Amino acid sequence: MATINDVAQAAGVSISTVSYALSGKRSIAASTRQRIMRAIDELEYEPNAGARMLAGARTNILALSAPLGPDGHLPTHMRFVTSVVEAARAHDYDVLLLATDDEVSGIRRAASRSLIDGVVVMGVATIDERVPLVRRLGLPSAFIGIPPGVDDMSCIDLDFDRAGRDAVAMLADAGHTSIGVIGHPHSYVDRDTNFIRRFTHGFDEECRQRGVRTATQWPEIGRTGGQQAYDLLREQLPDMTALVFHCNEPIVEGALRRIAELGLSIPGDLSVLAACASYAADELEPPLSAIPLPLDEMCHSAVENALALVDALGDPKVTLIAPTFLDRGSIAAPGPVANQA
Repeated sequence: MATINDVAQAAGVSISTVSYALSGKRSIAASTRQRIMRAIDELEYEPNAGARMLAGARTNILALSAPLGPDGHLPTHMRFVTSVVEAARAHDYDVLLLATDDEVSGIRRAASRSLIDGVVVMGVATIDERVPLVRRLGLPSAFIGIPPGVDDMSCIDLDFDRAGRDAVAMLADAGHTSIGVIGHPHSYVDRDTNFIRRFTHGFDEECRQRGVRTATQWPEIGRTGGQQAYDLLREQLPDMTALVFHCNEPIVEGALRRIAELGLSIPGDLSVLAACASYAADELEPPLSAIPLPLDEMCHSAVENALALVDALGDPKVTLIAPTFLDRGSIAAPGPVANQA
């Protein structure tokens, strides 16, 4: 791992000059600063953020590591971003958005240039390279999501495992024994997105314990994908009487449109539940019973946790938010088999 001495040698300056460039405590010629920053990038130097904070060099800026891939849903993404910005603004903090696909380079660059006091991380993968990075940097951080086995960092998320179990339990308790699921794009599964894994584990385990038959479709984002996913579920589960959405709203809207085209009623022919919904399920047609995603609570708590670490107040903690249920009348006892209508 590169040291500050390595940076100084590569840039042809003294160690103190590198330190001044990072801290901003003294004026340095632009050409010298450029050489130092180029050396930092080439050597991937990672200054310890904890030491910088002890020196009192506050920026009042939090980074938000929020990579948006080609399969991402921008409206949902921006709901998270907006909520983080609102929470930071309440503490007189600005937010530097890091949205490149490379999840670590943005954090490394921002930290090496002393741009930020801490970072909020979202879009957590089961194996997430940002975990060891912020540890090495000593950077105050809070994760919206919970990487497995991490108990020494501030993390907050919905209890997705419990939400999956609750979704099955509500429908099974109403008498349903064949439940279809329309999920996020399969690329989310391919890259082992953590909340998908946790929800699926809880859902499948509860189905197994209750003897419920199930099948899942992973369509691309869009109304057409939702329509096609519902038709495929009808083929896989011809006795399906309940449907769970664990996806973004364009897919939901497409599937609901297809259900209406087939002349099926909700919940008379098909019970429907929106699980971990980041959207307003009450504004759909028809309104859907839902386990809502507590997006604002998650984002605001993450900002509070990050700033508490910036101020050296308290210890990192892992928080799981218990799922809640909003009944809007889209779940009932099974009627005639929907897919034979």
